[in-house]
Amino acid sequence: MTISEGMKTYGLQGETTTEQLAMRFSGIDGKVLNFGDKVLLAGYRFNGLHKPTYFAATYEFLTDDRTCEGAIQLKAVSEIAFEDDGHAIAWAMRH
Repeated sequence: MTISEGMKTYGLQGETTTEQLAMRFSGIDGKVLNFGDKVLLAGYRFNGLHKPTYFAATYEFLTDDRTCEGAIQLKAVSEIAFEDDGHAIAWAMRH
């Protein structure tokens, strides 16, 4: 999936901060994790009964500021849906 498709489909921002991302996708809506120079997202989106409901996205830091207020940019969005947040995070770790 292209970055612009991911932004439109999942309501992702191209540039944001970890704090803003976590406010949008924490808890039941997903998980946000720092992973080295990346921020990984497992987001939740209902796709229908008995269908995979998680997607993955990878952000990269734009500066050396690795705090929750450091600027990050969307780099990859999964084309497929996952059965759980663990599989989505595994995808994000590889991208």
